[in-house]
Amino acid sequence: MSTTNPSPLWQPTAEGIAQAQVTKFQTWAAERHGAPADGGYPALHRWSVDELDTFWKAVTEWFDVRFSTPYTRVLGDRAMPGAAWFPGGTLNYAEHALRAAETRADEPALLYVDETHEPVPVTWSDLRRQVGSLAAELRALGVRPGDRVSGYLPNIPQAVVALLATAAVGGVWTSCAPDFGARSVLDRFQQVEPVVLFAVDGYRYGGKQHDRRETVAELRRELPTLRAVVHIPLLGTEAPEGALEWSALTSADVEPVFEQVPFDHPLWVLYSSGTTGLPKAIVQSQGGILVEHLKQLGLHCDLGPGDRFFWYTSTGWMMWNFLVSGLLTGTTIVLYDGSPGYPDTGAQWRIAERTGATLFGTSAAYVMACRKADVHPSRDFDLGRVRCVATTGSPLPPDGFRWLHDEVRDDLWIASVSGGTDVCSCFAGAVPTLPVYIGELQAAGLGTDLQSWDAGGKPLTDEVGELVVTNPMPSMPIRFWNDPDGSRYHDSYFDTYPGVWRHGDWITITSRGSVVIHGRSDSTLNRGGVRMGSADIYEAVERLPEIKESLVIGVEQPDGGYWMPLFVHLAPGAALDEDLLNRIKGTIREQLSPRHVPDEVIEVPGVPHTLTGKRIEVPVKRLLQGASMEKAVNVGSVDNVELLRFYEKLARERG
Repeated sequence: MSTTNPSPLWQPTAEGIAQAQVTKFQTWAAERHGAPADGGYPALHRWSVDELDTFWKAVTEWFDVRFSTPYTRVLGDRAMPGAAWFPGGTLNYAEHALRAAETRADEPALLYVDETHEPVPVTWSDLRRQVGSLAAELRALGVRPGDRVSGYLPNIPQAVVALLATAAVGGVWTSCAPDFGARSVLDRFQQVEPVVLFAVDGYRYGGKQHDRRETVAELRRELPTLRAVVHIPLLGTEAPEGALEWSALTSADVEPVFEQVPFDHPLWVLYSSGTTGLPKAIVQSQGGILVEHLKQLGLHCDLGPGDRFFWYTSTGWMMWNFLVSGLLTGTTIVLYDGSPGYPDTGAQWRIAERTGATLFGTSAAYVMACRKADVHPSRDFDLGRVRCVATTGSPLPPDGFRWLHDEVRDDLWIASVSGGTDVCSCFAGAVPTLPVYIGELQAAGLGTDLQSWDAGGKPLTDEVGELVVTNPMPSMPIRFWNDPDGSRYHDSYFDTYPGVWRHGDWITITSRGSVVIHGRSDSTLNRGGVRMGSADIYEAVERLPEIKESLVIGVEQPDGGYWMPLFVHLAPGAALDEDLLNRIKGTIREQLSPRHVPDEVIEVPGVPHTLTGKRIEVPVKRLLQGASMEKAVNVGSVDNVELLRFYEKLARERG
């Protein structure tokens, strides 16, 4: 790729750099811990990976992490997998998340917004009181450290209270969004055997009510380890027989008691998308998440007590857990429960306006949908408080950067970030003191030795390679659930380069230190030995107004041939005629290369996604190679199984 030095789209002001938390941290760490005083972020990052122990010790001191029992050293073992962080130290995540109640009791900790778009505040003192009450009730129900507590909940204040109360007692939280069907939830929860289930009677989405009482009844039948079910009447229905009432468990006024647990005590279980098998049940620790999220939210996102943090997410996606951790920095977090585009495509901008969001996080797909729908955020909404728009879920195309710059504000900090459920954090993304270049993530995260490697393990600059992390991060999984010998964990990240985390993304690290994400390497397009990222093709094709969404697959064939079809879901009223076909191929040829031009362009009724909205490439490839639906995909992990039948039928017809 080109490594010329284009002009940045955005540069922080001298005042902005001086005021950023990461600048203040660097000055302080230079005085206390030998960090470089000069050289800005690149020098700080180099120090943070070269002096890993010292860097993470500095993070705990800067953010005043409260160890009730002191740790003996920062890294007891730095092997991957198996790194042992802060051995001997004990603490509690929820205690840190509620600290702002001590000084800002009557200010909002949460702003809850539903599809009416009217924010409802929950103060720090009320949040702390509810957590204290619920934690006491969980203990009365026999919940002990290590027990799993589950939530079948939308993004509502009750979900935050339940997570924090679970962490307060040393339990292990796990959640699914209520748009997940029973089979998808059971594929996840049956692995971890929860003792308590918090569940809504239904939810509202797109202006409609969705009753989930039958699904909850099925979960109760199929989860024999449950000792209690807590009913949250979002739609106003009566509690089913044998269920406890949320209001009864959260009405007491008791001080929360925070169980002091080892640093590596499990905090929550997150799940991979599980498109080709049972979802991986990924376990992250109380201490690991605490220090990683303090670093990420406090230094990289520059969040603090004066901020309001809104990220459009559901409880089934790691970004919800990340959003809740905004509380660690004393930030007010915005919870939105509803459709991202109701009553119109501009909905998320309206919420940002009405909540006074300072950091607004969304998906790249939403940004591109706004561009196509001719939304004008700065014209139609007062976004004066928004200083950063962050995107994730898929790479933000260059046109997305330009649109945000033109349509929101020309001095807007645009933070495209990339990480994963696996670490519940970002490998690369937001840095408030660095310039933003179109199509690029600003830099690798502090403490993260992010590299791009070739097949032989050689680091690359300005070339496409595998995303690897060569040193441990505190939020890397402590284990997978039901993986007693650690083999599934090892095989997921460490089988390609021993002792080095391979994430499964193609990236370029530029000579400027910025990062470009090209898409998943496990669904790589490889024509004649030249590797191409699917994200590059999507970005080019989906500029065309007729293309709603696309999916490109590279299929190795039994005769040694290679078939690369491009599937297109057309916008209403569009037709895949000769003119559009030629424009699709011409766009790809001109913007990428002749090698990227597909063998066929095929109209499809839709593109299948995971339940968290990511395009499904590998299962479609398996179907096109002749695998049966049962072997190609875990149907419970897909948003619309009927769409997959099109690809299955196509494979049969091609025979």
